[in-house]
Amino acid sequence: MRIGDLSAATGASARSLRYYEEQGLLASTRTPGGQRIYPAGAVERVTLIQSLLAAGLNSVTIADVLPCISDATLRTPWLAGRLRGELDRVSAQIESLNRTRDILAGLVDQYTVTPASA
Repeated sequence: MRIGDLSAATGASARSLRYYEEQGLLASTRTPGGQRIYPAGAVERVTLIQSLLAAGLNSVTIADVLPCISDATLRTPWLAGRLRGELDRVSAQIESLNRTRDILAGLVDQYTVTPASA
């Protein structure tokens, strides 16, 4: 599968796919003309990478955990601990955003002008 096909299948830009390769998250082979060719499982791998990025993991963390997630034989207690740490980090961010939302909602209520009764 060529980079344009993988991009179309996953919604990831060609630039993102090249970045994933630079970070060691995705692999390809090259044709004699230098074009990238991705293996059959690349769509699933890119989808997983996108999900992990959307969950707030950075590319360094993804590079650490991706081999273990992709290969059940590599799953270790370390992986569960690492993912639990990421889950705790995301939960703390959600709590912080909830507090911020509550403050903003209170300010909106406080400063909302209602029309005077006639």
